[in-house]
Amino acid sequence: MANRARHLLDEARKAIASIEERIRCHPYLEAVEARRVEKGKLALFAGQQCHIIESDLRSVALIVSRAESQGARDFLGGMMQGERAALEALEPLGQALGLSPEQLHAVEPLPGAFAYSAYVTWLATYGTPAEFVGAFLVNLDAWGENCGRISRALQTGYRLSVQDVAFFDLFASAPPGFEEQGLAVVEEGLGQGADPLRIRRAARLLQGFELLYWDTMWEAAKG
Repeated sequence: MANRARHLLDEARKAIASIEERIRCHPYLEAVEARRVEKGKLALFAGQQCHIIESDLRSVALIVSRAESQGARDFLGGMMQGERAALEALEPLGQALGLSPEQLHAVEPLPGAFAYSAYVTWLATYGTPAEFVGAFLVNLDAWGENCGRISRALQTGYRLSVQDVAFFDLFASAPPGFEEQGLAVVEEGLGQGADPLRIRRAARLLQGFELLYWDTMWEAAKG
């Protein structure tokens, strides 16, 4: 049982509860649900995700190559498969929002949006698998909830199809056993001397960059 890991991540979530609340109640989400974000601005969201997912794929591959245990490699390999599926699902989303595949990849990255991926790359380069996985376990709850809301809003308010919003639905709920398997990676890391402070710090910083992403999308939507 990954008791220490679960307790550690529960502590991490409590410490950043205010950040989580700001992400879950972000005005960008409310604007999309009220259909106050034009399609061109939604296309910018898809373009930013294209850069982020492509970067995160490389970052996960890097941490897989650094992981020493089979359990960590298996879990992180599953994350890579999820990132690949998300990248494939971006093209239908982009096309539904008016972007050809070439235009989707040509969208210029915004610093405040790409900062999340820059930190993921830092974690993959300098962090332990326990830090990397722990941060994502904390991060993905709010991201998944927001993706579910956007998926529903795009279908009801913007008349996009289920196939168009598959990108968001991929993140809306975690695969069976995802958290338990991730907790096992963190627990293993703790047993091998991973620093709990650094795991909590990684979770806090990643969630801070997540909030910055939504803030950046909101500013771009208003501009």
